[in-house]
Amino acid sequence: MTVINKKDFIDSIADALQFIACYHPKDFIQAMSAAYEKEQSAAAKDAIAQILINSRMCAEDKRPICQDTGIVNVFIKVGMSVQWDSDQSLEDMVNEGVRRAYTHPDNILRASIVSDPIGSRQNTKDNTPAVIYSEVVLGDKVEIHIAAKGAGSENKAKFTVLNPTDNLVDWILETIPKMGAGWCPPGMIGIGVGGTAEKAMLMAKESLMAPIDIQALIERGPVTAAEKLRIELYDKINQLGIGAQGLGGLTTVLDVKVSDYPTHAASLPVALIPNCAATRHCHFQLDGSGPAEFTPPALSDWPDITWQAAANTRHINLDTVTAEEVKTWLPGDTLLLTGHLLTGRDAAHKKIADLFATQQPLPDSLDFHGRFIYYVGPVDPVKQEIVGPAGPTTATRMDKFTDIMLGQAGLLGMIGKAERGPEAIAAIKKHRSVSLIAVGGSAYLVSKAIKSARIVAFEELGMEAIREFYVENMPVTVAVDSLGQSVHESGPKEWRQRIADISFNKPHS
Repeated sequence: MTVINKKDFIDSIADALQFIACYHPKDFIQAMSAAYEKEQSAAAKDAIAQILINSRMCAEDKRPICQDTGIVNVFIKVGMSVQWDSDQSLEDMVNEGVRRAYTHPDNILRASIVSDPIGSRQNTKDNTPAVIYSEVVLGDKVEIHIAAKGAGSENKAKFTVLNPTDNLVDWILETIPKMGAGWCPPGMIGIGVGGTAEKAMLMAKESLMAPIDIQALIERGPVTAAEKLRIELYDKINQLGIGAQGLGGLTTVLDVKVSDYPTHAASLPVALIPNCAATRHCHFQLDGSGPAEFTPPALSDWPDITWQAAANTRHINLDTVTAEEVKTWLPGDTLLLTGHLLTGRDAAHKKIADLFATQQPLPDSLDFHGRFIYYVGPVDPVKQEIVGPAGPTTATRMDKFTDIMLGQAGLLGMIGKAERGPEAIAAIKKHRSVSLIAVGGSAYLVSKAIKSARIVAFEELGMEAIREFYVENMPVTVAVDSLGQSVHESGPKEWRQRIADISFNKPHS
């Protein structure tokens, strides 16, 4: 009989979470490298390059791939012959491992979990609790799949119940473009079909734990209906031309996973969950011989890529930039930003809106007039860092505050990731402003452009406090210009047309 020791289990959970925060799986690195080599869109190729460079930097320095270090998902299979040497429940042991991982002094991971989600939404400070699924199976081992799922991709989860005669592929191809780019493509898409509503969602989530193997499947040929569906969706989703970061390009998904389960004759539940470019998961077993060990990819597994600004990149001084200068920027233009900018995201925007609504002044330390705001909640710094990984959060969540921030607050422009919705675009056009994007999935790379950081307001919000950064040569792309033209509309439209004539992306027979 196998005896699993409490310490071994907790240490394995903590070590796994620290490991996946810093290291992409080798299969992901290989798939992204192949996408980089194939990509013909300059904007998408640049974005993939930044993601791969960021990935290697994180592996070298053992720092988080993304500032959103995720909500922890754990799938545990406990063998029926296993005995536990523990005075804690399975759930408590998992959460103790999470707590230790996210508060590790040498590599602090951002705590993003809030309790009382429909009330006070107070940060739990240690990223607990995890979301845990367990089952008892035959055997004498404990098998664990663990993932840290960022909100940018998790927020794009979709579910529907189709009629049995409805076209599943049509629903997915209609749904993917509506998800926008907040899930940081290219990544994976998990599909769960059948069972009940919760079973379909669970299958979609768990399928994302599997290795990227679509090319091997294409090479050997599909056998099952699920395998045929995987290949069809892989081709057709990439034919949408969404591309890296939604800028338009050849690769939107690196793989599509499909899991199915028997369902009611009158029903076809379908769940869709994406995984972002910060793919973080691993699988290990405990057999009673000690804690799990994790081996990082070799540095030679990353492609030899260097990043440099394109020849036509504009250098922008944030401390002297004017509204007239902003009006000359066009969608897709690449910029290098130097100077001071403010940060802020959901909670800070809500506090500002509430102050304006009650005719109260902003804090004396806070003046947005003529300035740019960066939508970010950084990881805490360690050692000599100015700031920890500090990649952009999804700009779309701030859409409802955009008119207030550009009008009453006096902002000149904004920096985030992904597209802006109609409400924000209307406000940008009205105020002749601009929305810029940094590459989601390049958080550590971006942090190297930040040369100073200080909190200027709402310190009680923790990672959501408003900070002032001084940046040097921070790379961004113009997403929406002062006339309301969006690269997230023009880019995919252009590449959807181009892809139609590229034979290697046509459906397989």
